[in-house]
Amino acid sequence: MTERLTEEVLHELLEAPDIDSFVDGREFPACTLSEYLQQLLQKKNLERARVVRMADLNETFGYQIFTGARNPSRNKVLQIAFAMALSLRETNRALTAAGVAALTCKSRRDAIIIFCIDHGCSLQKVNEELYRLGEETIC
Repeated sequence: MTERLTEEVLHELLEAPDIDSFVDGREFPACTLSEYLQQLLQKKNLERARVVRMADLNETFGYQIFTGARNPSRNKVLQIAFAMALSLRETNRALTAAGVAALTCKSRRDAIIIFCIDHGCSLQKVNEELYRLGEETIC
């Protein structure tokens, strides 16, 4: 995954003398959720079956998410993110690839989830914190 950071590309865009010089010959890749999850499995040396179990997903449904046959809800993507111990950036990229809203600290529930991601919490721990604070759990 040698993709350049969004900030670097944004800097190039803002420094370009005109829009044509920026967009000509440049690829704008759109990564699907299943492609991104496969990349993360390889990068983190994880097994899909173990991630599906740790995410507390039905085995068939989890397999369908990883193959791209099913589009998961935002909560299902979050379950996978916690099972894979994704960073906030990786989690938001997975959410975006799934076509759902990225996490934002302006939402109370999202702020709790972001805090838990940053502190390396398990799926069980984030659900406990969400419940304790009166928010909808992930699963």
